[in-house]
Amino acid sequence: MVRRAVSSEPLQIRFWGTRGSTCASGPNFVEFGSHTACVEVRCGDRLFVVDAGSGIAALGAELGANAPMEIDLLFSHLHLDHVCGLPFFKPVLLSSDRVVRTYCGNLDGESAQAALERLYAPPLFPIRLDQLPAQFEHYGFKAGETLTFTDGATVTTHRLNHPGGATGYRFEHGGRSVCYISDIEHSDPWPDPGLVAFVRNADLLIYDGMFSEVEYPRCRGWGHSTWEKGAELARAAHVETLAIFHLYPGHDDAFLKAAEAEMQKVMPSSFVARERQTVSLAPVTAETVAEQAKAAKVPAV
Repeated sequence: MVRRAVSSEPLQIRFWGTRGSTCASGPNFVEFGSHTACVEVRCGDRLFVVDAGSGIAALGAELGANAPMEIDLLFSHLHLDHVCGLPFFKPVLLSSDRVVRTYCGNLDGESAQAALERLYAPPLFPIRLDQLPAQFEHYGFKAGETLTFTDGATVTTHRLNHPGGATGYRFEHGGRSVCYISDIEHSDPWPDPGLVAFVRNADLLIYDGMFSEVEYPRCRGWGHSTWEKGAELARAAHVETLAIFHLYPGHDDAFLKAAEAEMQKVMPSSFVARERQTVSLAPVTAETVAEQAKAAKVPAV
């Protein structure tokens, strides 16, 4: 979770890439977007970037020179669809004074530096990250630890079931919360009690729904889940809203709209995430707490 001073600014999420594995393309893939995973999280004016799939290029174009001089980039893990956009993130090209800090929790405490240096170097890529104008700093941690940043903000983390491991994140601001649970394969039995506790009472749960229930048996062991399992987790944890994410690149607009309609029969507040879609969660006020307590017929504190 993010802990900061009380703010009147919202907790805001914007999806810049919603696909998994590879990009989607064509006239039937317009509504939900084409790019791989990247989510902007703003806790008031505080920016976090989660994953650096191809969608991070569009985020960078939007931020431009107005990007913060210090940017915290949190990786769920380092598979290609989550790191392929990093050199194309415009803010790293605009200033030698800008610092991009990466955080990786699935390598038993090791940072992403060695892996990224192998990927972004000839012959796989024409230049190294350290040849870009911005400065990169890389930090490793173990999923399940709480991250503390230079301004005192904190984010809680959770280990996810994925080949090679992955990390889930929980952000809190202004009494609101959002959980990023991408690249997870549901367990049996489900839902996992530890994960239920981690996402409990979140206002928004971003969840890996790459496959349908029909497709999943053929893809068992690949490290991904279904919207049905996301809905089960959300209901068990009393989550307010479910956003299905890490969309299979072969699922076109018609397929995803049909899936969304089925989801909303089970959980009316759920939706399939769309590229550039924004979710804004207004801070909880004393009046909001009092109204909620009254509705629940318990005393406000």
